[in-house]
Amino acid sequence: MEFLKTVRRRSFLSEVVYVSLNIALAIAVVLLIRATESPWPAVGLVLLSKWRVFAVRPRYWFVNVQSNLVDFIVSVSFVVFLFSAYSDIVVSGQRLFIVVSLTLLYIVWLLLLKPRSKRSFMIAQAGVALFVGVASLYMLAFNLPLMVVVLAMWLIGYSTARHILSSYSEETHILFMSQLWGLTLAEIGWLAYHWTVGYALFGIDGVILPRIALTVLCIGAIAWKCYDAYYHHKKIRRNDVMLPILFTFGIIVVLPLILNLFGINVAVGI
Repeated sequence: MEFLKTVRRRSFLSEVVYVSLNIALAIAVVLLIRATESPWPAVGLVLLSKWRVFAVRPRYWFVNVQSNLVDFIVSVSFVVFLFSAYSDIVVSGQRLFIVVSLTLLYIVWLLLLKPRSKRSFMIAQAGVALFVGVASLYMLAFNLPLMVVVLAMWLIGYSTARHILSSYSEETHILFMSQLWGLTLAEIGWLAYHWTVGYALFGIDGVILPRIALTVLCIGAIAWKCYDAYYHHKKIRRNDVMLPILFTFGIIVVLPLILNLFGINVAVGI
């Protein structure tokens, strides 16, 4: 009985340490960006926090890097969003709301969503990485060369597809399908680079949501539903994909019309 109490005590303490370190990481990123007025120290801290990726033999490094790409994309996106919140066009009152909201969302990612390994959670992880990765990329795209944007889109597509396919124990075609989805996103990224439309959220000028992020998320949902239907039924049934297609149509066609009607969209040509 004493042994069991010791094990439970250690388990509780390890959980407390784990939670505290993750909360401290989120707060430290905020403080670094505020103190240095640069995203690079925060990116360096995020990279340092992934030290366990390389705490194995070198032959496992590549596999570990691939497995942690989704988490890395979300973490870097968090840094980009925070850095954008400290731009001059965001007033102090709005900035506090944005920073607190982003920090809480990042803590939720670190503590509740990222550690889960069930298929549904892994799909959600990939969806979050796809959305925030593309959104943060196109918040910076006007300052980046076309080649960098296209390669970043390929990496986001490859890593998110691989993350989902690995939850299905896909081994035969995981590399091909991941690269195919990466190529698809790279092509979409090339098109979106030349003309991007964003929406000002909550009436805050500094919080711009690029339409491309919503578009690729919806297309990704359709692709996932097609794969899931074929995986379980060996065919793609109309009922399996009809709802995602209708939702995508609403996002791509109907939503812009509504937002244009109320005059809250911002068009940005690159």
